[in-house]
Amino acid sequence: MSDEPHILTESHGGVAVIRINRPKVLNALNLTLMTDLADMMEAHDADDSISVILLAGSERAWAAGADIGDMTTASVSDMASRDQFAQWERIKRIKKPIVAAVSGFALGGGCELMMHCDVIICSENAKIGQPEINIGVMPGAGGTQRLTHAVGKALAMDVVLTGRFLSAKEALAHGLVSRVVPREHWFSEALNVAQVMASKPAIALRSAKESVLKANELPLTQGLEYERKLFYMLFDTEDQKEGMAAFVEKRKPSFTGR
Repeated sequence: MSDEPHILTESHGGVAVIRINRPKVLNALNLTLMTDLADMMEAHDADDSISVILLAGSERAWAAGADIGDMTTASVSDMASRDQFAQWERIKRIKKPIVAAVSGFALGGGCELMMHCDVIICSENAKIGQPEINIGVMPGAGGTQRLTHAVGKALAMDVVLTGRFLSAKEALAHGLVSRVVPREHWFSEALNVAQVMASKPAIALRSAKESVLKANELPLTQGLEYERKLFYMLFDTEDQKEGMAAFVEKRKPSFTGR
């Protein structure tokens, strides 16, 4: 067994960079990795010096799915007691924006993890899909639900029931990813986007993420009420006062995250 850590982390100002590091298995996701990933993301979420989390794999693979070797002989009771999807729920509850730097394979659990992110910067060489049907199961970490919300029933059915891969160009055309960039810029562009976001007022950044996510959960009227409430609450922050004063005074604002 390799002594190489399966998750690497570093910081770039207000951006915490987390890299999945299991190159021999194309960054396959097992329970240990997902638990450690959720732990690390929660720690960054609680760190006031961090505004944005950037999640990356390698150029060859973002994550090529779940580690099937972990599940081959599992029973129903094994899977239920393992409760591996609890880690995904922890990631879903992260309040700070998550930027995904996606290159290569983003399949199965990898695609589902990608869809847990808020802004997805995708290399032109990416291959995205939910091929679980090919091994006798189906997506279980949100693949049938988030994919349908993102691209609509027709394409979601096509991808889930045939197991085919989407190209980066298709994914962008159908609203599944935010931007597609040349292969050599897959990480640098994602880091640039994350740093731009980290320069914004932190409370407004988290509130805006929260409000956009509610659009998938609430009817329009309730969503508008939720948005309005968050908007009003931002007028109790120092950054709102600084941002508006700087605009009026025609200078660059100095945000403090308060």
